[in-house]
Amino acid sequence: MSKKKIYSIILIACLSGFIYLFFNSFYSKHIHFSMCIFKNVTGIPCPSCGTTRAIQLILHGNIIESLYMNPFGIIVISLMIIAPFWILYDVISKKDTFLLSYKKAEEIIRTKWITIVLISLVLLNWIWNIYKRL
Repeated sequence: MSKKKIYSIILIACLSGFIYLFFNSFYSKHIHFSMCIFKNVTGIPCPSCGTTRAIQLILHGNIIESLYMNPFGIIVISLMIIAPFWILYDVISKKDTFLLSYKKAEEIIRTKWITIVLISLVLLNWIWNIYKRL
């Protein structure tokens, strides 16, 4: 995949996330629905259920509550904040630092034992979400 395409996808994903957070912050009190298709169909929370609420808790300074809600929230908000600035830096300075880091991370994640650990963490988070009746 080209640099332009990777940067575009990541920036669109970050922008979509911020738009969703904005929408959810103002309208979730009036509209009671779940965006999680998996939970809507099965009644069981998915591994990422609660991530939006966890991010909102972080933004209000409630880090411990956020970790309890869903630890993925810290990872997601960190990427949503850092990635756009890092990409902007690359565009302005005409460098590929983000792209090189992205490709290195992709390479590391494809290592068998790291993949197994990451999948195990996602499964543990899923069990945690089900246990909490999220």
